[in-house]
Amino acid sequence: MSTSSRPRRHLATSPFRAEPEPVVLQFESGELVSHDSYGMGRVVAVEPAAVTVDFSPKIVRIPRPFPRLAKL
Repeated sequence: MSTSSRPRRHLATSPFRAEPEPVVLQFESGELVSHDSYGMGRVVAVEPAAVTVDFSPKIVRIPRPFPRLAKL
Protein backbone atom coordinates (compact mmCIF):
# COMPACT_ATOMS: atom_id res chain seq x y z
CA MET A 1 0.00 0.00 0.00
CA SER A 2 1.41 3.38 -0.93
CA THR A 3 0.56 6.78 0.42
CA SER A 4 0.65 10.06 -1.39
CA SER A 5 1.61 13.43 0.03
CA ARG A 6 -1.12 15.06 -2.05
CA PRO A 7 -4.45 15.77 -0.34
CA ARG A 8 -7.39 13.71 -1.50
CA ARG A 9 -9.74 15.21 -4.04
CA HIS A 10 -13.15 16.18 -2.67
CA LEU A 11 -16.08 15.13 -4.82
CA ALA A 12 -18.88 17.66 -5.27
CA THR A 13 -21.48 14.94 -4.59
CA SER A 14 -19.87 13.82 -1.33
CA PRO A 15 -22.08 14.13 1.78
CA PHE A 16 -18.98 15.03 3.84
CA ARG A 17 -17.44 18.47 4.09
CA ALA A 18 -14.12 19.13 2.40
CA GLU A 19 -11.18 19.60 4.75
CA PRO A 20 -10.06 23.24 4.82
CA GLU A 21 -6.77 24.14 3.17
CA PRO A 22 -4.02 24.58 5.78
CA VAL A 23 -2.92 28.18 6.22
CA VAL A 24 0.82 28.57 5.63
CA LEU A 25 2.28 31.54 7.47
CA GLN A 26 4.59 33.97 5.67
CA PHE A 27 7.59 35.21 7.64
CA GLU A 28 10.04 38.07 7.08
CA SER A 29 13.56 38.51 8.44
CA GLY A 30 13.59 40.28 11.79
CA GLU A 31 10.12 39.15 12.92
CA LEU A 32 9.66 37.86 16.46
CA VAL A 33 8.22 34.34 16.69
CA SER A 34 7.38 31.78 19.34
CA HIS A 35 7.97 28.02 19.09
CA ASP A 36 6.41 25.37 21.35
CA SER A 37 9.79 23.75 22.16
CA TYR A 38 12.40 26.50 21.67
CA GLY A 39 10.50 29.53 23.02
CA MET A 40 10.86 33.07 21.63
CA GLY A 41 13.16 33.84 18.74
CA ARG A 42 13.85 36.13 15.79
CA VAL A 43 13.67 35.11 12.11
CA VAL A 44 17.13 35.52 10.53
CA ALA A 45 16.57 33.94 7.09
CA VAL A 46 13.60 33.03 4.92
CA GLU A 47 13.71 30.31 2.24
CA PRO A 48 10.89 28.98 0.04
CA ALA A 49 10.71 25.75 2.07
CA ALA A 50 11.89 26.84 5.54
CA VAL A 51 12.79 29.65 7.92
CA THR A 52 15.90 29.98 10.08
CA VAL A 53 15.26 31.31 13.58
CA ASP A 54 17.72 32.50 16.23
CA PHE A 55 16.45 31.26 19.60
CA SER A 56 19.62 32.40 21.47
CA PRO A 57 21.89 30.46 21.92
CA LYS A 58 20.56 28.02 19.31
CA ILE A 59 19.86 28.75 15.62
CA VAL A 60 17.27 26.37 14.14
CA ARG A 61 16.06 25.80 10.56
CA ILE A 62 12.32 25.02 10.65
CA PRO A 63 10.72 23.48 7.52
CA ARG A 64 7.22 24.33 6.26
CA PRO A 65 4.32 24.17 7.18
CA PHE A 66 5.45 25.52 10.62
CA PRO A 67 2.86 23.75 12.82
CA ARG A 68 4.51 24.80 16.10
CA LEU A 69 5.67 28.30 15.12
CA ALA A 70 3.60 31.45 15.74
CA LYS A 71 4.14 35.14 14.98
CA LEU A 72 4.24 37.55 17.91
